[in-house]
Amino acid sequence: MRPDQRVPNQIRPVTIEPEYLRYAEGSALISMGHTKVICTASLEPMVPKWLAGTGTGWVTAEYNMLPRSTHTRIRRDKALNSGRSQEISRLIGRSLRAAVDLKALGEKQIAVDCDVIQADGGTRTASITGGFVALAFALQFLKSQGQLQTLPLKQYVAAISVGLGNEGALLDLNYDEDSSCDTDMNFVGTSDGNFVEIQGTAEGRSFTRDQMTEMTDLALSGIQELFSKQAEVIGSFFPLKGQS
Repeated sequence: MRPDQRVPNQIRPVTIEPEYLRYAEGSALISMGHTKVICTASLEPMVPKWLAGTGTGWVTAEYNMLPRSTHTRIRRDKALNSGRSQEISRLIGRSLRAAVDLKALGEKQIAVDCDVIQADGGTRTASITGGFVALAFALQFLKSQGQLQTLPLKQYVAAISVGLGNEGALLDLNYDEDSSCDTDMNFVGTSDGNFVEIQGTAEGRSFTRDQMTEMTDLALSGIQELFSKQAEVIGSFFPLKGQS
């Protein structure tokens, strides 16, 4: 049994509170266990210069941890300029672009901000999962305002972590588990059954191909649960295929 009494293939309690902020085109507060992230999606005035005149849109992302989101205070300038924050920002952007028909978006840019207000492991995966919901609301808002003819979403995107410890593979790691596991992996998946990205490192013992398969299968089961959670709040305008 895990420290929080979960079984190995059980994700933490997940809640997604949609339209959490008043002014953003789309927003959501996602909680995965004790990890909480505010995600907002905003329409930017123009696309990057290299896309100007192409008729194609863009989705970008910024990730940040607030000063007391962890046990000790993080300086704002350190959080904003850290290589970790920049790497996670790029990961979120890549993940969310996989969900969008950028040509159908037209020459518009959506910026998704993911601000971690409380961290207990899995902040990047929670940001992707919640960021997709915020993005979906923003695109639906633009469609309702006549700025988009169709909803340019292709599929759902969600992400989850898997670790490998002495007791085998564990789904959806909290901070204590993340710190102690020999292997830590992050999986970003789409609702059509594909992966956008897999990140994994063995910091202790190396892992076998069979263990990799076990972790992948575990991640896919968790991601499916997250799709269902997302569908509870956006399914009215973007149904999850296979669900009524």
